[in-house]
Amino acid sequence: MFDVAIIGAGVAGLTVGQQLRQAGYEVVVVEKSRGVGGRVATRRLHDTRADHGLRYLEEKGEFLQGLVKILCDRQILQLWTDTIYQFSPDSQITSNCYVAPEGMSAVAKFLAKGLEIWLNHRVESISLINQDCWQLNFAAINDELPESLLAKAVVVAIPAPQALMLLEPLVSQEVLGKLRAIDFAPCITVMAGYSSSFQVDRPEKAILFSQNDDLAWIGLDSSKRLNSEAPVFVIQSSAKFAQLYLDAQDLQPAARELLASAAKSFIPWLDTPEFFQVHRWRYAFPSRPLGEMFLDAQTSLPLVCCGDWCGGNLVESALQSGLSTSEKINSQLQNLPLPGTKFFNSL
Repeated sequence: MFDVAIIGAGVAGLTVGQQLRQAGYEVVVVEKSRGVGGRVATRRLHDTRADHGLRYLEEKGEFLQGLVKILCDRQILQLWTDTIYQFSPDSQITSNCYVAPEGMSAVAKFLAKGLEIWLNHRVESISLINQDCWQLNFAAINDELPESLLAKAVVVAIPAPQALMLLEPLVSQEVLGKLRAIDFAPCITVMAGYSSSFQVDRPEKAILFSQNDDLAWIGLDSSKRLNSEAPVFVIQSSAKFAQLYLDAQDLQPAARELLASAAKSFIPWLDTPEFFQVHRWRYAFPSRPLGEMFLDAQTSLPLVCCGDWCGGNLVESALQSGLSTSEKINSQLQNLPLPGTKFFNSL
């Protein structure tokens, strides 16, 4: 039996895990995907990679400032640009943006160091066993994986709509109402690679489209990489556009539309890639977050929800939510000394 089981290996879940592990608890993180990070995601494609989730980190908030500094000291992050241009006349945002040359998933891998993580484990249900412990029941994948695990406390660090499906049989209508009130904006991301014969003559590494029906952001992703020879762009859609394809089985038409819009609005040859891949983020950005750092399910045994949808909608929110959740779980268990943000230094 574990002391704490954490569902979800995004930034919030990994932060909770590190806090409690370094305090001395037996912790396991279970993740439905084959890698850690959630929306801190990097896709390998052809002989390169592209960040199709989190685009960069900024030094916004005390927790994120500390993490960025340590990641830069470890040479995991480096300064990418100090200017994000907006698609309007003479408009730009000045802010230091940091990226990982190996892909932004390197940030999640850093936060995951030393944790016991079970990948490819989709939690199907949560049960209370004899009022003594929680049982996490997994969807059957193959005979080699365990069917369940037991834990004294559970942290649900996944988007609120997914948490709602797991917790509906377990918690009060008040808690369910708070989960139902959380809204997310979707996003479709296209990663497109081009011939090395195409030259990018524009100075912008990233463009923000604040008033476009189709586009939200275009980034020259290959400018993040070391010794990149051919341009790779990442195009992110607006929520309005993604909503049209929320349940589409084939996303290729959506990708073609976004490439055409990018060519029309930015660089004409963006609609003629040598290759491209497309990804749908159903829960990309919390558009109506919870006004608290975590959501206590108020059950007989510790069960707490957290994520970037708690207290905000940014990476700083995820870090702060994870830290606050670890304090809550700790107070309900043995109340051991927690490392605070010092856990960054020990990784």
